[in-house]
Amino acid sequence: MRTKSGALLLLGTTIVLSACGANKENNTASPSAASPQASPSASASASATAAPSDSPAPSAKDPVTLKLMTYTASGQEQTLKAMIDAFQAANADIKVDYEVVPYADYTTKLNTLLASGSAPDLFEVGYENFLTYAAKDQLLDLTPSIAADSSFNPDVYKKLAYDAFNYNGKQMGVTESFSDVVLYYNKDLFDAKGLKYPDASWTWKEELEAAKQLTDAKQGIWGTYAPIQFYEFYKTIAQNGGGVWSADGKPTLNSPANVEALQWMLDKASKYKVSPPLNDDTFNQPDADLNAFVNGKLAMARFGIWNFAKFSEAKFNWDIALEPGNTQKAHHFFADGLVAAKTTKNADAAWRFLKFFTSAPEAVSKRIDAGWSIPAVTDPAVLDAYYKQKPPESKQVVTDALDSLVLPPVGPKPEKWGEFTAAVGEQLDKAKLGRSTAQEALDAAQKKVEALVK
Repeated sequence: MRTKSGALLLLGTTIVLSACGANKENNTASPSAASPQASPSASASASATAAPSDSPAPSAKDPVTLKLMTYTASGQEQTLKAMIDAFQAANADIKVDYEVVPYADYTTKLNTLLASGSAPDLFEVGYENFLTYAAKDQLLDLTPSIAADSSFNPDVYKKLAYDAFNYNGKQMGVTESFSDVVLYYNKDLFDAKGLKYPDASWTWKEELEAAKQLTDAKQGIWGTYAPIQFYEFYKTIAQNGGGVWSADGKPTLNSPANVEALQWMLDKASKYKVSPPLNDDTFNQPDADLNAFVNGKLAMARFGIWNFAKFSEAKFNWDIALEPGNTQKAHHFFADGLVAAKTTKNADAAWRFLKFFTSAPEAVSKRIDAGWSIPAVTDPAVLDAYYKQKPPESKQVVTDALDSLVLPPVGPKPEKWGEFTAAVGEQLDKAKLGRSTAQEALDAAQKKVEALVK
């Protein structure tokens, strides 16, 4: 799911596109939605082993063969095989051949196969790429198979995560795994000041009040931190009731709510002095924000959950909480989804595998046990195994954040996502460096994006 620097929070110098594509600008740009959670390894291709002897007897016909292509399984091939074995044990009439392709090569190979009419039956996509393929009518509409499946209940998934892969009223895929960004905090620094820990009731107001008390310029300790970049911006404006697009697909970058949110992002450093200086080149180096937290120099910070392992090195007590918002909660959602090609000749078999692979306890529990990624399911018995993997102590916050998730604002022309993020990011950099005000930056971004979507 992709490399990140601290927060990208998601995204600081820093999320996901799995959970949820390629390198996002920083740590908030999570492995995600469009990026593999494990580091790419050599490509692997294999056919799953036969079902155990106590599995249902195969039908008189040869089993249907499904072809699956994945990138997130790089480094997790044995877990993938075990999940497929579990499926085949319960579905002897279906055989699954799989190929694991390194993320760096994945999109090019997939696009070539789609263009040639030889796409695999099933393949993984990050959310941003999902919209591109859906708009090109390259994905199978799963709605008929779902309607015919009396055993299926969509409540097995977190609702907003399930709905993310719905396109124009048609279910075109299902979230396979996700990552998000949360508020990390240094419990020892809070304890030293006698302050209450952050909780779900906090807004920006409570965050700022605590940050002022926690900041110690002489010791180089900052009360709070979040990067100023595109991924952090679209999440932060949502916390203020803002957004990038209107209901009819028109850009709204310079709305009052968005300008106010960007001003808040800037003011934490420039006005309130509770965040590192915006022009601090040292702090803006790769992983500088992550290292600052590990070294006890950040009391609170927004970072992706993929940093849990790194932060386990910290010599102090820390935990996580939902991010404070202003008018509402909002959290990043980087998702990798499983979809079927429109050209598949085995639609119902594809749905049966997709459903099992993304929600069946005997499948998703293997994913959790291997530390591969987190399924977007609601089964408390399944998720309990994930919550018990410490640190952090309050791990349920990771899935609680799905109830206020914000999808990447891909907009009406998903094929221009890269140009769009670059255009907005350029203006955010100018505001960060004091070359324009929040209003001027977003006015300029508005004009650039209007031209892009004409």
